Amino acid sequence: MRSRRAGSALATLAAAYLIGAVPVAQIIARVKYGADLRRHGTGTVSAGALLAVSGAGAVVTAGALDVAKGMAGPLLARPGQHPALAAVAGGMTIIGHNWSPFLRGSGGRGFSPALGTLAVLAPEGAAVLLAGVAIGRAVARDSAIGALAAYAVLPIVLSRNRGRIGTVTATAVLAPMLAKRLAGNQRAHQARTYLWRLLFDRDQRRLP
Repeated sequence: MRSRRAGSALATLAAAYLIGAVPVAQIIARVKYGADLRRHGTGTVSAGALLAVSGAGAVVTAGALDVAKGMAGPLLARPGQHPALAAVAGGMTIIGHNWSPFLRGSGGRGFSPALGTLAVLAPEGAAVLLAGVAIGRAVARDSAIGALAAYAVLPIVLSRNRGRIGTVTATAVLAPMLAKRLAGNQRAHQARTYLWRLLFDRDQRRLP
């Protein structure tokens, strides 16, 4: 019985990873516009990056599907019965999105699937992420700074509202997002590049 449960859990995590790895934005860019998002801008494969080659409609479609990917992982794990497994499944979906085997390890930043995961497991967490981006854009004219602030607040909010499972959820969501933020899409040639990536989600300081 125990081995069967372990096998079922592993199958759930593997399925969540593969769902997350489906590069929705890249598929839309390839099929509709004949473009490879890895060759545009920062090389990020995400709904936001799709805007460089498409119209707003395609971006909304890709974003909605990426959010749905994030919801699929936890739902497969049946969060009402297995909340910790559901949190880890959400994290696996984000990992698949950020480092897709279908793109030889390229991918997005994980924001949209993170919203989907949190919408299922902790809706207040999704609100924190969205508020951080909105405030960062309004106050500092930089959504990346607002997102980083939201990442710092998220574990506090979820642990207070949901206890230990809230901490697990925040960790599962944030770990792959922060890892991708630091790793970027190419090798850093200077140590300070990692600082710029952490603070501003880019490889160099933006000139005024």
